[in-house]
Amino acid sequence: MKAKDGTGTVDKAGYRIISVDGKPKKEHRHVMEQMIGRKLHRFESVHHKNGVRDDNRPDNLELWVKWRQPSGQRLEDLVAFVTENYPDEVRAMLARAV
Repeated sequence: MKAKDGTGTVDKAGYRIISVDGKPKKEHRHVMEQMIGRKLHRFESVHHKNGVRDDNRPDNLELWVKWRQPSGQRLEDLVAFVTENYPDEVRAMLARAV
């Protein structure tokens, strides 16, 4: 289906689809990958702050982690997950804490 502004296409859920290396890709995921400088992990999603799924301005996007565990988890497991998957962010936070 055509986007509201007449450019590109939008899927049934309302997400804008673009072509990256000749393959269709959700634009918000591509924008986030450009923002963070890497591909998204499978357990990561991109949230639209204003709820508008085709508003892919960088200031409207947030990186979220999808948890597939039951509610609550051991602190050690959470720390291990974060330090393994987000080492740069951990270093930056520790540098600010000192």
